[in-house]
Amino acid sequence: MVIGGIMTAAGAPPIVLVHGTRFSAGQWSPQLAALQKDFLVAAVELPGHGARSAQPWSLDAATEVIAAAVDSLAGGPALVVGHSLGGYASLEFARRHPARLRGLVLAGASASTRGRWATPYRWVAGLVPRVPAARLARWNDRLLRRLHPPEVVEATILAGYAFHTLPAAWGEVLGRFDASAMRHVTAPVLILNGEKDTVFRSGEADFARAHPQARIELIPRAGHLANFDAPDAFTDAVRRFARELPALPARD
Repeated sequence: MVIGGIMTAAGAPPIVLVHGTRFSAGQWSPQLAALQKDFLVAAVELPGHGARSAQPWSLDAATEVIAAAVDSLAGGPALVVGHSLGGYASLEFARRHPARLRGLVLAGASASTRGRWATPYRWVAGLVPRVPAARLARWNDRLLRRLHPPEVVEATILAGYAFHTLPAAWGEVLGRFDASAMRHVTAPVLILNGEKDTVFRSGEADFARAHPQARIELIPRAGHLANFDAPDAFTDAVRRFARELPALPARD
């Protein structure tokens, strides 16, 4: 877990960042550098990823990693920002630990993982173990370096990839989530998607309708990795949402 920053405004929420498939806390290096000027921020590493690479994946363990990060930041509750796999893990965290959640940002995680939509992802999850991890890593390195500047992706590349965890992680997530999961979230929600992420924003309207305090914001010209495609715009959206969250009741 990577932690940084101080709260410079009274009542500013701590922020926990939860990475997506195969990545690690390094995914959030652009956001950490910017947000820690105003907030206490932690970027977690889910089971089977990054420093936890040797730990077996489970959604149970993932939610407890998020909970521990929230508790480490001034005792919570926190704004949790989850991307893709991390977004679905954050939805599960919201269901299990509502008192620890002050707000939720779902980034690239507003598509149902049930029904026919899940079929190609089950196929990919089954295919990944058949390709040598070193080859997958080279492909990912080349792709990230071709699409994004070094200061955005180098921390992700240096941290490596958790391809070995992908089948178990998506095997558990697929078939589990749809818009009804939003009914278990008691805090305000920002559905933050790249404009061009047609797959993972496919259910955004349904997700928003299922929650009385949810709104959708699109990042122009960005795809699924919106925090890489437009890091400043992504960070600004998180910052604005954090500042809009209701103040906590005063403690006696």
